Amino acid sequence: MKNILKMGLPKGSLQQSTFGLLKRAGWNFAVSDRGYKPYCDDEDIQSLLIRAQEMSLYVEQGILDAGITGRDWILENNSDVIEVCELVYAKSYMKPVRWVLAVPEDSPIEKPQDLEGKHISTEVINITKNYLDQFDVKAHIEFSWGATEIKAGLLADAIVEVTETGASLKANKLRIVDTVMESSTRLIANKEAYNDNWKKNKIDNLACLLESAIVAASKVGLKMNVADDNVQKIIDLLPSMKAPTVSPLFNGSGAALEVVVEEAEVRNIIPKLIEYGATDIIEYPLNKVIP
Repeated sequence: MKNILKMGLPKGSLQQSTFGLLKRAGWNFAVSDRGYKPYCDDEDIQSLLIRAQEMSLYVEQGILDAGITGRDWILENNSDVIEVCELVYAKSYMKPVRWVLAVPEDSPIEKPQDLEGKHISTEVINITKNYLDQFDVKAHIEFSWGATEIKAGLLADAIVEVTETGASLKANKLRIVDTVMESSTRLIANKEAYNDNWKKNKIDNLACLLESAIVAASKVGLKMNVADDNVQKIIDLLPSMKAPTVSPLFNGSGAALEVVVEEAEVRNIIPKLIEYGATDIIEYPLNKVIP
C-alpha cells in the first residue's frame, strides 16, 4: 500500500500566504475557487482545505496526519498534538499576530480588572477565560461569529480580537487595553502519525524546508566584482550571515564576491559598494536559506 500523508491547509485569510510559502519550500498546490481538495505536485501528499480554527481538532483525531494552523487555535481547542515547528508568518506580514483586549476610545475601562461583570465578545472563549483567570476577574464571555470589532460599545463592553498591525482597530475607534497573547503559525502532527517512520520523515522534511523558506523571505543574495585593492574594504562593509564567498576572477584582475544579506539593508549597502569600487552588482531573490 502506497504511503500517503494527509495534510490540512488553512482555508481563509492564511490560504494564499500558506500556498506561497509552500511554493518557495518546493511544493506547488492549486485549488479552484470553490474547491476544498488542492492538487499537489507531490503524489505522496493528499491535502484538504480546513479553517485554521478547526485544524488541530482533526489532526488530534487522526483524520489528518499533519496541518498548518495557529498556536492560538491549538490552545483554544486544548488539542493534544505535536507542534513540529514554528512558522512565523501571517496574512500580510512575516511576524506573529496578537490577540488584544480592546474597548471604545471613550470607554472607562483601563485595565483587565475593570472587566468584572462586563460583557466581552470574542472568537476565543477559552483563551479569554484563561486570561481573565490570571486577574481573578469574572466576566460574561460571549462567542462572536464575526464582525467582532463593531460590537465593542454596542453589543459588548469589550472585545478580544486578533490583529497584525492594530490599524483596523484604530480605524474603528477602538483602544487596545492589553495584549492577551501572541500567536504564530505552527506545523502540527498527529501523535500516532508522527510515530510512523515514513510520515515522520515526510513531516520533518516539510518542516525543514518551510523554515528555510521563512528565513529566506527577508534576505537576498548579492554578487559583485571587486578590484583586489578593495576586497577587504568591501568585506568589512558587508553584514553577511557568514564570511562572504570570494573567488578570483579568471583574468586575475580582481575577485568575485557573493553574500547573503537582509533585503532591508540593500538600499543602504549598494550605494556604498559603488562608492568602494564594486562593479557588475547583481541582487537576486532567495527561495530557501538553510544555515
